[in-house]
Amino acid sequence: MDDRSRLLSELSARSREVFRLVVEGYLATGDPVGSRTLSRSMSEKVSPATIRNVMQDLEYLGLLDSPHVSAGRVPTQLGLRVFVDSILEVGQLNEEDRRQIDASLNGQDAGDVAGLLDRVGSALSGLTHGASLVLAPKHEAPIRHIEFVSLAPDRALVVLVFADGQVENRVFTPPPGQTPSSMREAANFLNALAEGRTIAELRAVMAEEIARRRQELDELARDLVEQGLAIWENEGEPHERLIVRGRSNLLPTDEDVENLERIRRLFDDLERKRDIAEFLELTEQGEGVRIFIGSENKLFSLTGSSLVVSPYMNAERKIIGAVGVIGPTRLNYGRVVPIVDYTAQLVGKLLSERG
Repeated sequence: MDDRSRLLSELSARSREVFRLVVEGYLATGDPVGSRTLSRSMSEKVSPATIRNVMQDLEYLGLLDSPHVSAGRVPTQLGLRVFVDSILEVGQLNEEDRRQIDASLNGQDAGDVAGLLDRVGSALSGLTHGASLVLAPKHEAPIRHIEFVSLAPDRALVVLVFADGQVENRVFTPPPGQTPSSMREAANFLNALAEGRTIAELRAVMAEEIARRRQELDELARDLVEQGLAIWENEGEPHERLIVRGRSNLLPTDEDVENLERIRRLFDDLERKRDIAEFLELTEQGEGVRIFIGSENKLFSLTGSSLVVSPYMNAERKIIGAVGVIGPTRLNYGRVVPIVDYTAQLVGKLLSERG
């Protein structure tokens, strides 16, 4: 049981009911929910004063917040997360929503995948009154060219040009500290290796290159450490660093200075290749069915937004893309989740039938 589930399980039945009613009221109206409103909805007769005490306890736990001086409460991001994970009851897709989704995707040209996915995006936006997200099937053709474009400190775009002429754009969250300059350097390095290779093959080449550099670095560094000329800091941790103190005094020979400079260059090169490998992994990975609330939504980092996303699969049950809806945190999750889930299953079925 994770911390969020444990938090809810430790609440009394009355506190759970107050919490549920506040969240449901907020999701329905977007307004703070007050104790007098709750007193009319509780399953047992409880005074507004008692409810206010319960709400204060829930606020202390970080599940509710009072946005104004008024007594009304709204759920926090943690509260919404707990509600979605532990209380939300996802209903069946209603027939009208199913009919509209089916109608939007019927009659599409069997070979027009781009047209199909465009219709999917329009259908999701229209049904949910939110923005739609559609990730096209991953392409396994050899790569001709890669380019990284920085969109924001925590958001970047990779442009993949394949040997068969197709082009894909993928948004991802880059490793911390990356700059437009470092992204250009990463792209140049990858383009030198990419020709004739798929992304998966390129990742394997990167892993071999990192392992080779690491071995070379370890051999050089071990000699310095054994000679007492340097020490490892944070030894064994993922980003250990070789620390050399007073190197001009400790390293009297030109050869030792050259070795130390070579180690420094190897360190920089290794960290650069680790970052590039992480770029590749982030642009290739697929997520399962997920709900991202507020700041959990790293893809767009929109304040007060939620993302409901579901993968779709090919005939071999391999994830090849995803569809989703982006909206306010007070999204009608109970309705949106089955819409997104059904649409993803339908897209996977249609694409599987078309091979």
